[in-house]
Amino acid sequence: MKINCRLICLLLVNCILLSKLAVAAEHPGYIEAPERRTTGIGKFYMGREISFVMGHRAAGWLNRPERIREEMPDDVVENMRLEPGHVVADIGAGSGYFTFRIASKIPDGKVLAVDIQPEMLQLIEDQKSEKNVSNIESVLGEVSDPNLELDSIDAAIMVDAYHEFSHPFEMINGIYKALRPGGRIFLLEYRGEDASVPIRPLHKMTQDQVRKEMDVFGLVWTETLDFLPWQHMMVFTKPL
Repeated sequence: MKINCRLICLLLVNCILLSKLAVAAEHPGYIEAPERRTTGIGKFYMGREISFVMGHRAAGWLNRPERIREEMPDDVVENMRLEPGHVVADIGAGSGYFTFRIASKIPDGKVLAVDIQPEMLQLIEDQKSEKNVSNIESVLGEVSDPNLELDSIDAAIMVDAYHEFSHPFEMINGIYKALRPGGRIFLLEYRGEDASVPIRPLHKMTQDQVRKEMDVFGLVWTETLDFLPWQHMMVFTKPL
């Protein structure tokens, strides 16, 4: 039997390429500190202490009237430049403050409202009934998994939420896998570089820190929009 060396070489090259694609991002690891700060959980990731989670009892603060002026939610959604039929995951959706705005922007698309607190998701479900909104789907996530299907979303948005993830590596890993090639992550955080922003330090992040953590997954920093009074709006893209 004649052996086709060229075919064997091609098969070997394909196997190597596939094996490289199958390799997950390398986990930088977590460090547990013997003592924690008042607003932290005593767990560090890439030099950053993780903040505690805001519970559902603080949902009223999420809907405060002054938030319109402080965070300009309609302008944020406009700057996402979403297209008809897009599927968007609102990670850490909370009371649905951004969820419903995004849903109205893509009536032919869908918003996946992801949260680890059933109480928050119930608030969203109640509003869906009141407002007769049908393109929002609630997803109960876990602290280490957004519970999203592979290649199922065109974009993900996290507003003042990422700094609270107790398992940031696992969460971004899950979001990355759910993103379709070319899909984008919109990450909004209070500017850690700006001492004048009236937010506790652990609830803020610098742009350099965020970019360092997203780089673990090969997410491409696309742009940072700084039109907001207190926050960075950072955009990362999953390579094609």
